[in-house]
Amino acid sequence: MRKLFSILFIICVLQATAQQKLSEQVAATVMTTWKDSLPIGGTTKWSYDMGVILKGFEGIWQRTGDKKYYNTIQSKMDWFVQSDGSIKGYEADELNLDHINNGKLVLLLYRVTQKEKYLKAANTLRDQLRHHPRTNEGGFWHKKVYPYQMWLDGLYMGEPFYAEYSMLMHDDTAFNDIANQFIWMEKHTRDPKTGLLYHAWDESKQMQWANKQTGTSPNFWARAMGWYADAIVDVLDYFPANHPKRQLLIDILNRLVNAIEKQQDKTTGLWYDVMNYSGPGKEKNYFEASASSQFVYAVAKGVRKNYLPAAKITIAKKGYDGIVKRFIKVENGQTNLYGTVKVSGLGGNPFRDGSFEYYMSEPVIVNDPKGIGAFLLASNEMEMLPTLPIGKGKTVLLDRYFNSEKKKDVGGKDAYWHYVWEERSNSGFSTWANIFERYGAKLSSLDVAPTAANLKNASVYIIVDPDHKKDNPNPNYVSDDNVKVIMDWVKAGGTLVLMANDSANCDLQHFNKLAEASGIRFTDKSINMVKNDVFEQGVVFPGNNNPIFKTTKKMYLKEVSALELHSPKDANTVKDGDVIIATAKAGKGLVFAVGDPWLYNEYLDGRKLPLEYENYKAAEDLVKWLLKK
Repeated sequence: MRKLFSILFIICVLQATAQQKLSEQVAATVMTTWKDSLPIGGTTKWSYDMGVILKGFEGIWQRTGDKKYYNTIQSKMDWFVQSDGSIKGYEADELNLDHINNGKLVLLLYRVTQKEKYLKAANTLRDQLRHHPRTNEGGFWHKKVYPYQMWLDGLYMGEPFYAEYSMLMHDDTAFNDIANQFIWMEKHTRDPKTGLLYHAWDESKQMQWANKQTGTSPNFWARAMGWYADAIVDVLDYFPANHPKRQLLIDILNRLVNAIEKQQDKTTGLWYDVMNYSGPGKEKNYFEASASSQFVYAVAKGVRKNYLPAAKITIAKKGYDGIVKRFIKVENGQTNLYGTVKVSGLGGNPFRDGSFEYYMSEPVIVNDPKGIGAFLLASNEMEMLPTLPIGKGKTVLLDRYFNSEKKKDVGGKDAYWHYVWEERSNSGFSTWANIFERYGAKLSSLDVAPTAANLKNASVYIIVDPDHKKDNPNPNYVSDDNVKVIMDWVKAGGTLVLMANDSANCDLQHFNKLAEASGIRFTDKSINMVKNDVFEQGVVFPGNNNPIFKTTKKMYLKEVSALELHSPKDANTVKDGDVIIATAKAGKGLVFAVGDPWLYNEYLDGRKLPLEYENYKAAEDLVKWLLKK
């Protein structure tokens, strides 16, 4: 009997572990190994390793809405970023590109919290790039102590931060510089025979490791190419869509992926530490975890973003399967990552000559931060694959015409805010946007009045909190013509989402013209009035067997406009006799209505609501329902 109990217990533990995704299991190892606010990696120096892991944590936070991942990011970064915006342990005069990498997390924290100290820290890092030494052509030196040298690693360390900062500050001229860093790096390090990129290039050709004709280092180090590939897919997140050099970056990515595909081991799906090496001692070469993870991340994200052909996803699938089989081990209840080379560089003291023998001499360790960070990034991408087909080919269009509030942004320009996709602070929709993208949908915004032409390609059209005069001196009220255009689109098969607000904060008078065309009316009756964050006053239960909220048990909605319905059967969620959420059919299409914006970041990203309120889960349920329609 005791033996049977033990077997059942083990089965239960295994099932519980299986329900937790690998990214979360490895993240738990990080939180166990580097507890509380202590820096990652056991060093008090401002080190790039920490930023690699925390970018992985950002992805898990976006995918789960669990605040513990955000809290880890903030606590680790706050150990360094002081209240006046200075960065403890950062040595600006070192002029080291590695020091820029953590700036990605500084920008994340600024965009989420709007705290001035993070902006000041980001400005400090951007200022380094203004004074950073360059090659005669214009490429950033990897470090001041490595004059006239460009390393593939440096592109990952500096360019994604540079691109995001430039986007926020509307520094459009910077994108030429950013693109050129990649273009020059490929020009100087790409091997014409294999398409692979050498680890580094010395413009002066004076370094002992440099080829006297080309200036390149001797070998193709896998992790260096991984840094470079990951840098491209991350920079493209912020690169202007119409920039003439955007396509050049996508072309570089395709050439590199074609080259690494040829080097992928057919049996394991992995990549060797030194790629394409066939010289003396080649039997010492080994499959390396961080580079394999980096390639998986770059390929999977590249396919998801349509930078790479869809068929290339097989590279990522084979690679990820190989990583899990060879490098992931569960030991004493902890998930560990084996197989990461601790460091590999060039020059320095003692001198590193870039030979195969040198690369083989560096230690390979367990749970190296760079390896863990790369694995988390890869896992976040791979764990999206099952949900991407749900919204494939569908566009979700968010109104910015009826809700057209603007204010000065950090770059000094008038910008849309309050329930918009790009906004990461409390009032934005960035978390909801991330869920839509994780389910394969394309996002877009509509800044002009709806017409048959600009609604034509949308599957879902969302209108949130139309403006009063107090929101916008010249509001665009919903007109009879607008109602006809929108309802014609719905009747032809579109799905319309109407999210109002309580009457004090939303133009219900004109918005109801549209709502009433589908048999729904937003009323002046405001319910779920919450005082001083007494969250239970905003509780809403969708009920068992809810056709939309199939996995959600408990939600939070605050200051809601109750609904009146033409047909009681259209009620979806009711509290104390008041309808909170309703749906209605109109021709071939559907209308979803709720009396609150509800799914904005403040009540979706987990930072404010107690875990018992499942708004993130509700958003996922709603996204699946909308996209499957």
